Amino acid sequence: MSTNDELEMLKRAVDGDTEAFSQLYEQNVARIYNYIYYRTGSMVDAEDITARVFHRALRHIRAYKNMGVPFSAWLYRIAHNLVANWYRDKSRRKEVSLDDYMTLHQSTEHVEHVLVQSQDNERLLRIIRRLSPDRQQLLILKYVEGLSNAEIGVIMGRSEGAIKGLYHRTLQALRNELEKEE
Repeated sequence: MSTNDELEMLKRAVDGDTEAFSQLYEQNVARIYNYIYYRTGSMVDAEDITARVFHRALRHIRAYKNMGVPFSAWLYRIAHNLVANWYRDKSRRKEVSLDDYMTLHQSTEHVEHVLVQSQDNERLLRIIRRLSPDRQQLLILKYVEGLSNAEIGVIMGRSEGAIKGLYHRTLQALRNELEKEE
């Protein structure tokens, strides 16, 4: 969808056209879900939070003001805030997810195979999740979404130069954490 098409679709959605909002949803849902999944590490929570992002967006679409940035930037900000709330709520109550429970009760051989296969990925994700929310967001937008520094700057409300600096410091922090674990 071209920028002009998105702007027209957005104008119609702001005016109350639910079909236009539906098209914006279809265009953005996978990206927002991926962002949330990589921040939370849980498919169930990512699905729930993604639904809440779009519910909130639909509820507030009439108040949306075009500030010259892509509509997805607004959605990423909503997602970022909801993920922050999720982490805060999660730290208050400890629970075992159904996925974790099922994994614990599967055969030992299967669990061992899965653990060996995903050990490096889990280690990296664990380190990434210890980074600040801004650094996590940067890595997801850069590597999962494949966005440029300029696009990331728009979403995060920073200059392209600030994003480059944050990116450099983030990679250095990751390198240091990996070295500590080895």
